[in-house]
Amino acid sequence: MNNYDLVRGLHILAVIAWMAGIMYLPRLFAYHAAVPVGSEMDQTFQTMELKLYRIIMGPAMIVALLLGLWLIWIDGEFRLGWSFLGKPWMVTKLSGVVFIIGWHHFLGAARKKFVSGTNTRSARFWKMTNELPFIAAIIMVLAVTTEFGG
Repeated sequence: MNNYDLVRGLHILAVIAWMAGIMYLPRLFAYHAAVPVGSEMDQTFQTMELKLYRIIMGPAMIVALLLGLWLIWIDGEFRLGWSFLGKPWMVTKLSGVVFIIGWHHFLGAARKKFVSGTNTRSARFWKMTNELPFIAAIIMVLAVTTEFGG
């Protein structure tokens, strides 16, 4: 229980790192979609995208999820009781987590399409969808901080 604030702080930092990557990668895709396949810039973007996905986003996601599970355990066992998992604010938060995990893997699959030269999505698509995880984060943070729906 004494570690709660530390775990929560580390969780927030991991989420920040994950979200930074998850919002930057589509922006890289937008620029990448405009360069010829096989060009030097294509190779540069592939390297940048791979490093962002594997070195920053992947580990940050794992740390954020593990710390989030630890927080759920602390809340369930010591702070709130397990019934909090059914509260609307927590269901909203967990739904957002599922969406962001899915988006993370969608971006990973898209990265592989750029590598194979089979990307069919435009720069406009990547620019338009770039804000989806941020919208989800806004909803999640407001749901948790206001405990919307009790």
